Amino acid sequence: MLKVVENKKWWFILSGIIITLGIVFGIIRGVNWSIDFIGGTAIKIDMNGAEFKTDDVNPIINKYAVKDSYDVKQVKPGENNVAVEMDIEANVNAIKAEDVTNIVNDLNTKYKKTNIKVISLNSIGPTIGNELKNKALLSLGIAIICMLIYIAFRFEFKYGTAAVLALVHDVLITCSVYSIFHLPVNSNFIAAILTIIGYSMSDTIVIFDRIRENQNTMRKVNNLTEIADISISQTVRRSIYTVSTTLITTAAVYICVPNVRDFALPLIVGIASGCYSSIFIASPIYVLLKNASKKKTAIKKAEA
Repeated sequence: MLKVVENKKWWFILSGIIITLGIVFGIIRGVNWSIDFIGGTAIKIDMNGAEFKTDDVNPIINKYAVKDSYDVKQVKPGENNVAVEMDIEANVNAIKAEDVTNIVNDLNTKYKKTNIKVISLNSIGPTIGNELKNKALLSLGIAIICMLIYIAFRFEFKYGTAAVLALVHDVLITCSVYSIFHLPVNSNFIAAILTIIGYSMSDTIVIFDRIRENQNTMRKVNNLTEIADISISQTVRRSIYTVSTTLITTAAVYICVPNVRDFALPLIVGIASGCYSSIFIASPIYVLLKNASKKKTAIKKAEA
């Protein structure tokens, strides 16, 4: 039998370390918001097989945009004929349409090409970016509240509280990984977070359902910690198999489909975190809440 709940402090410490590191890095370097949230201009340019080098492109961009106000990168590393994405923050000097034409002309001259061209040009104002950020936070809050109501209705409120705290844990872990590695947070990230919440909740419900079932059938066992550990041991194989197949599929999408990497990466982190929290965080929290409630009730009876 796995002694997950019995050793809960180690799981809490591990999660606490990751989340603390994320907060520290976030304070020191700030959140790497994409133009989806801060506003700006995103340009994708087809280099038409030219051997792309950032050092060659930066001087050209610097002629038309404020230095260090943009990010130039290969959309798909390892290939020459790729798109180059440039994000120029609107609060510094968003690049103008005529400047985009000049950049393309300069790139054609630099690489001696005639058909380097713009694939897409998208501009987002700072007002729209702030509105998107607020709506993203609102949708996240609504999703968590709905999950709490669902679990509280299907099981009991303590199950719901434990499940929601586990969901918050998954969100914080995913955000911490992005903060530590300074990865860009965009609209795909928010969509992935909402997907992670649903996946993690589904995994948690399986374990909670087994705990509730064992509480009814193992009435001779008075120790809730033991019942929870037995329930986790009975379901852990199913959880690991499920998350493994999902992670393999998501990882394959991340590797083979570059256009959805911004969505697949947080999914990989969040799904792994969701499996971890369902086993090592949600159940121990439920046991803590349940035991605290029993202790409080016992004290009231003793005083009466």
